[in-house]
Amino acid sequence: MILRRKLSIVAVLYFAEGFPFGIIRAALPVYFRMHGVSLQALGLLDLLRAPWAAKFLWAPAVDSWGEYRRWMAGSQCLISLVLLIVMMIDPSSPSLVLWTCLMSLAFLSATQDIAIDAYTIRLLGKQEMGIANGVRISSYRVALLLAGGVFVALGGWIGWRVAFSLAAVVLALCTLVSLSVPRPPIDGNPKRERALLQPIRDLLGRPRARQVLCFILLYTLGDTAMGPMVRPFWVDRGLSTTEIGLITGSIGLIATITGALVGGAFTTRFGVFHGLWFLGIWQAVSNLGYAAVARLPETGHWGVYGASIVESFCGGLGSAAFLAFLMSICSKRWAATQYAILSALFNVPGLLFGSLSGWAAARLGYSTYFGLTFLLAVPAYAFIFATKGWGTAETAPAAEKESSDPTP
Repeated sequence: MILRRKLSIVAVLYFAEGFPFGIIRAALPVYFRMHGVSLQALGLLDLLRAPWAAKFLWAPAVDSWGEYRRWMAGSQCLISLVLLIVMMIDPSSPSLVLWTCLMSLAFLSATQDIAIDAYTIRLLGKQEMGIANGVRISSYRVALLLAGGVFVALGGWIGWRVAFSLAAVVLALCTLVSLSVPRPPIDGNPKRERALLQPIRDLLGRPRARQVLCFILLYTLGDTAMGPMVRPFWVDRGLSTTEIGLITGSIGLIATITGALVGGAFTTRFGVFHGLWFLGIWQAVSNLGYAAVARLPETGHWGVYGASIVESFCGGLGSAAFLAFLMSICSKRWAATQYAILSALFNVPGLLFGSLSGWAAARLGYSTYFGLTFLLAVPAYAFIFATKGWGTAETAPAAEKESSDPTP
């Protein structure tokens, strides 16, 4: 299959992956805040990250039973149905039924992520991952920003029920696309793929495994800790749904796509290791923009727009390198399980800090809290040198060459 065709498939699938995650992470905080839900309760919304942190528990089933395409399509179909149920429940007083629906939405979204990530790892060659991750992140961020931008704007313009209905239609269309993608190449011994512990043993048996896993655990902590409070900050700063959806969303969309493509090109040219440390610094520093704007209310709405541009661009930079690293170290035989384990690692600390973010922001103020999230990104750099040349037996030599040779 030609690269252009692969990139088109990656773009569509990662839009489907990002859209429900964007509703959960970006739209629901605005939706609930505008219906009077407290910051403390909004912080608890970050517990919806739990299925992403625990998805390695059922990832072996995705690897072993059925086709990735069916897992993707089935999850997307059920997500669209859950969205229709959520829109009929009163958001001003969250009930057990609403929380059950939201957790089901998160579980199904995490399940489709397992299948899409595994499908992509099987589909791409090692040399294609740099450019593919630029496309992947761009498409994913487009979905995030449409879900957190256009979706929110529509909620303000024509009502939240109509917005949820349109979101359900989008996921239904994604279901049809997932059923039509070609089957990926299959590597490895099918019998070994069914061993639940083998993928974990493979990761832990590599040199410097503990240091690398600590790095993965900490690398995105600053970003994930800040994320839950960004949208409530926009609302409390006085931005309307139109401003959140069209101004901040559209500007952030362009900035994120640019950052992801620049980050993907940088990683392809200079290697994953150089991308991790250099682009990761910019990703962490961008949090200080929100800290400054929150401390200086006289910057007004334009200050929020500027902080959003910087954070979106730098987030795209860091994500391109980090996701290329995660994909490059997964064995194609256990693509779903290993990628789920690795992505769970960086979700676990974010889940903890994110769930407490509402209390921290309410007690410390937005500015101090955003400044602290920058410091949370620093500990990962104590382990970053362990990642150099790290990978599977099939990819390590390429990774070593990649990290030492700056030419394409």
